Amino acid sequence: MTAQPRDQLGKFGIWRGAYQVTAGMAADIEQAGFGALWLGGSPGGDLAQVDELLGATSTLTLGTSIVNIWKDGPHEVARGFARVQDRHPGRFVLGVGVGHPEATRQYERPYDALAAYVEMLLGDGVPPDALMLAALGPRVLRLAGERTAGALPYLVPPEHTRRAREILGPGPLLVPEHKAVLDTDPARARALGRARVATPYLGLVNYTSNLRRLGWTDDDLAGRGSDALVDALVAHGRADQVAAQLSAHLDAGADQVAIQLLTEPDADPVPGYRDLARALMP
Repeated sequence: MTAQPRDQLGKFGIWRGAYQVTAGMAADIEQAGFGALWLGGSPGGDLAQVDELLGATSTLTLGTSIVNIWKDGPHEVARGFARVQDRHPGRFVLGVGVGHPEATRQYERPYDALAAYVEMLLGDGVPPDALMLAALGPRVLRLAGERTAGALPYLVPPEHTRRAREILGPGPLLVPEHKAVLDTDPARARALGRARVATPYLGLVNYTSNLRRLGWTDDDLAGRGSDALVDALVAHGRADQVAAQLSAHLDAGADQVAIQLLTEPDADPVPGYRDLARALMP
């Protein structure tokens, strides 16, 4: 029997913008012991980069988080999936989503567009157990659980994970993204985290609406975000302290946590990945 991607994910993976990932970095992430690498920032729907990174590794699962449905058509994406699956069976998860309205002129009736896109992918042979959806609100979470392998929430605290698991039920995969800063100086770590949270996410209605559903107030979301909000969305401290904060998602019902490690510009994240791996997977 061919292994399914969910069998190899592990409890912790790495989330990183696709444009920031090289073949060498993917190999380093695999060597550190992480089960998956999630390519963010609307990676190309031809999935050529996925091919390259899978070719540079041997056990790592690759996932897109996410291919934007307004950017790449479902038939092209399905063809890319078939090619990747043929070359690297069982090692790829296709994550798709609608992005956010501020970046897409044709953004209208997003739920209907996403549901139709999913049906076209399934009709073109993409198996549901290798397909996941970017999902924040209840309606898309239910779609993810009913028609795909599960959900990929972004910019969420563990409370969202708990609620998402209640909506999904026990079977579907749930892989939330969570940001982290390895720095024991709280002010410095919070400043780095705030820079990533505030721009662009506190200006995007999909994310602010989701945070309001979780009880965050207009005061928390104003300007560059309250300290409490930043701390909820960005784990920081020593590697073991960050590991404890990330593990709260597992306690809330996540199958895996996709870690977005934040560093100073141009800093190499690989040493931090290794430190986290030692704390998370001793």
